[in-house]
This record gives sequence, C-alpha cells and structure tokens, in this order.
Amino acid sequence: VQLVESGGGLVKPGGSLRLSCAASGFTFSTYYMRWYRQAPGKEREFIAGISSSGLTRKYADSVRGRFTISRDNAKNTVYLQMDSLKPEDTAVYSCNTATDWGQGTQVTVSS
Repeated sequence: VQLVESGGGLVKPGGSLRLSCAASGFTFSTYYMRWYRQAPGKEREFIAGISSSGLTRKYADSVRGRFTISRDNAKNTVYLQMDSLKPEDTAVYSCNTATDWGQGTQVTVSS
C-alpha cells in the first residue's frame, strides 16, 4: 500500500489549496478514505472521510462548510479542497485507509 499526498504549501488567510492523495497497492475503489491533520504539539485530528462510492461524506466541525473531500476512483486519488483557510488550519495533512498512512503534506496559513 502506498499513499502519496501533494498540494500543500504556504497560503494567506482566506486563500485556498487543493490536496491530492494518490493511492496504489490496493483496490482503491472499495476503500473508505479519510484525511487527517496534525498541528505542532497537538494530537492528530480527523478532518474528512468519504465512502468508496463517493456518495457519503463526513466532516469535522472545524472544517465543515470550508473543506470538501472528493475522489476519483479511475485515478485512484482522493482530494481535499480547502477554502477560506485560517491560520489554525496550519498542520501536516495526511490521507488514511484506516490502517495505512501517507507521509503527509505541510499546509501553512500565514500572512
């Protein structure tokens, strides 16, 4: 199993980023996928989850209405569209299959 995140970077408050997680080594289209984040000195936090079909999505209260999770099963990729970013969104963002993790991508929101 391999999960490779990309798309992180430095963005100003109010800006947007789109993260991608490319999956391989398993039947991606049958797995529920999740995004988590971990800020320095804090515990890892669940952000969003999406069912294998993409029809069911779940969000943490802290990001609901600002972040959107989606997936493309043809490309074995799950996405996280992040809008209206805040400084408190600064963290390393990782995707997860429930048992496997990617290396993460850094998102920094700062003016």
